[in-house]
Amino acid sequence: MFTVFGTPIGGGIVTGRACVVESRLIDVPRYRLAAGAAEAELERLKQAVEIVTAELQDVAAHLTAGAPSEARALLDVHIMILNDPALIDAACDMVRLGLVNAEWAIAEKAEELAAQFREIDDPYLRERGRDVEQVTTRLLKALAGSRLEVFRREPGEALIFVAHDITPADMLQLKGALGFLIELGGSNSHTAILARSLNIASVVGATSASKLIRDDDMLILDGETGVVIVNPDEFVLNEYRERQQLAQLESLKLGRLINVPSTTLDGQSILLMANIEQPEEAVEALRLGAAGIGLFRSEFLFLNKSRLPDEDEQYRAYADAVTAMQGRPVTIRTIDIGADKTLAGQELTQTGASALGQRAIRYSLAEPDVFLTQLRALLRAAAHGPLRILLPMLSHSKEIDAALILIERAREQLRQQGKPFGETVPVGGMIEVPAAALSAGWFVQRLDFLSIGTNDLVQYTLAIDRSDPRIAHLYDEFHPAVLRLIAGTIRAACKAGKPVSVCGEMAGDAAACALLLGMGLTEFSMHPASLLRVKREVLRSEVSRLVPRVRRLLAIDDPVRMRASLDRLAEGREPLATRRWEYAKDAKDAKDASQRDEQAVP
Repeated sequence: MFTVFGTPIGGGIVTGRACVVESRLIDVPRYRLAAGAAEAELERLKQAVEIVTAELQDVAAHLTAGAPSEARALLDVHIMILNDPALIDAACDMVRLGLVNAEWAIAEKAEELAAQFREIDDPYLRERGRDVEQVTTRLLKALAGSRLEVFRREPGEALIFVAHDITPADMLQLKGALGFLIELGGSNSHTAILARSLNIASVVGATSASKLIRDDDMLILDGETGVVIVNPDEFVLNEYRERQQLAQLESLKLGRLINVPSTTLDGQSILLMANIEQPEEAVEALRLGAAGIGLFRSEFLFLNKSRLPDEDEQYRAYADAVTAMQGRPVTIRTIDIGADKTLAGQELTQTGASALGQRAIRYSLAEPDVFLTQLRALLRAAAHGPLRILLPMLSHSKEIDAALILIERAREQLRQQGKPFGETVPVGGMIEVPAAALSAGWFVQRLDFLSIGTNDLVQYTLAIDRSDPRIAHLYDEFHPAVLRLIAGTIRAACKAGKPVSVCGEMAGDAAACALLLGMGLTEFSMHPASLLRVKREVLRSEVSRLVPRVRRLLAIDDPVRMRASLDRLAEGREPLATRRWEYAKDAKDAKDASQRDEQAVP
C-alpha cells in the first residue's frame, strides 16, 4: 500500500480497479526532403489534418443527449487548433522553405506555440499549451498511419483510468470511467474542466502515477483532497467506504437546501450568487438556487478562437445568460486579458509574461475598439434583464473615468444606430490589488458596486505566484494583511451604502463564511458547486455574534495565531438539525418548512 498525491478536481471518493492508459513517447522522424518533394509532403500533412479533424468531429457527433455543454466546446477548441495559422501554416512554410518532413515541422512549431503558452502568467491560458501538445500527438499518429488508441483492453467493469495525459476527446470515448488519475495538467486544464462538468472523480498533476501504478491495482481516489491510495488494506478500504456513504448522505441533505432562503439565524438575508465562464452554465446555477450571477468571466468567449467574436456574437452570449437567470441579476466582467495573452487577429507586442503588465482594464483602455464592441454588446443584452458591468483590475481613478467615458460613448453609438439597450446599467469595479482596496472609499463614490477578487488580491498583497510550486505554500488567503484589506473594502462600501461582494475562491470556502459574515459581507459569488455548502454555513450562523469576534480577530498580526482564531470562530453556532428544514423529505417539504421558519423570525 502506498499513496499518490495530486491536484483535486472534485467528484467525491471512488474505489475501483486501475486501468493504466498506455502513453508511449512518439519518436519524431527528422529528415531532409529532396528538391521538388515539398508539395507531396504538404499533401501528406493536409491529409493528416483532415483525418484528425474527422476523428474529433466523429466524437462530437456521437455525444449523448446528456453530455455537458463543455464537451462539444472543448472538441471545437482542438479543431480550432488544427486550423490555427500559428501551427499548421507555420509548419507548411517550414516544409516548403526548409525542405523538412511534416513530422519535424509540426513537432517544432507545436513546441514553439506551446512554449509561448507556458510563459503566460494566467493559469487558464498557461494550460492551453497542453491542448496544442495533445492535438500534435494526434497529428503525429495520423502521419505515422495509426489512430490514437486510448486503452489497450475493453474494460468489463467501472475503472479508474491512470494516464500520463488524456485529451477531452479521449475522455469522452472511454467506457466505464469511474475516475481519472492524470500526471499532467492543473485545475484549469481542459481535461479537468470536462471532468468537473461530467462530475467524475479526478485528480491531476499526480507525478509518475502511470509508472507507479499497474493494471488491476485497487485504488481509492479522493477527488476532493487529491489523495490516491494504491492497494489499500481492508481497514483503509472500509474507512473510505464509510466516507463515501457519509458524502452521499451529505449530498442528499444539501439538496434539500436549494429552495431554502439564504438567511442567518438572526434574520440577515445573504445573497449567494454564482461564477460562470459560459452562458449555458447559468442554467445549472439557477437550478442550484443562485440569487444571480456574481461573475461572468467574459474573456472565455474570446479564447481559443480563430478570430475575435463580433458585437452580435457577444450580445447573444450575454443575452442568453441574462435570459437564463429569469430576472436575477447578471454581473459580467469586461475582458480580463493582457499583452501576454495574444488574441486572435491581433499583433500584440510580447513584453514578457507578467501579472503586472497591460492586462484587464489596462488592455481594454489601450484597445478602445475592442472595448467599445464589448460595451455595446453588454448594453444591448441589458435590454433583456438586469445586467451589471464589472471593470477588472482597477488601480487608479483615471481608469474609472476613462471607462465611464467609453461606456457613455457606447450608449451614444447605439442611440445613433437605433438599437435597443439598457439605459440604466450599474457599473462596478473589482478590488484585486492593494491600491484599489486602500482606495475603496474613493472608488465607491464613482462606481455603483464593488467586487473583491480574493485570488489576485492575495497574490499581489503577498507577492506570491501560487502557480509557482516553489513558493505556492506561502499563498495564504487568511494572512492578516489580506483580511484587513478585505474588511476595509467591505466597510467602505457599506459606509457609502453601495453593494459589495466577494467573488474569489474565498467566497466558496465554507470555512471562510463565518469570517466574511462577521466583516459585514452580504453578497457571495462562487462556483455553482459550492453554493449549497456555503448556504448551509449561512443558515447556521448568527451575524450579531460574529461581528464583535471578527473585529477582535482582525487585530491579530501573527498568521499562526490568526489561523488558530479562525478555527475557533465557528464555535457556539446552532447545530444544523435545529432548523426544521433539516428533516424535510423533498424540495416541496423543505420549501414549506423554510417558509414556516421565516415567519417565526422576529
